[in-house]
Amino acid sequence: MSTVTGAHLDQRLAAAKRCSREAAMAGAKAAAVATVAAAVPTLASVRMLPWAKTHLNPAGQALIISTVAGMAYFIVADKTILSMARKHSFEDAPDHLKNTSFH
Repeated sequence: MSTVTGAHLDQRLAAAKRCSREAAMAGAKAAAVATVAAAVPTLASVRMLPWAKTHLNPAGQALIISTVAGMAYFIVADKTILSMARKHSFEDAPDHLKNTSFH
């Protein structure tokens, strides 16, 4: 059993900050793409379809677009954090656990 040093904890904290920053950037990029992808058909349908013109006021349109953007942000950020945690946990694993080949 090894002892935990202050330098080790600082290194882990720096890695966690880097991971969360990278996940936030990936989520923001996904939200921007999802906003455009949701806004184009939503705004086009309000102009062309009689049902949408009648039932979707500007608040409803904004709700649809912002919901899609929010979902994209959180899904991509969560998947990014999980994949980075999986990668780092594998890197920090003991050598006998890294060998995943079947004997």
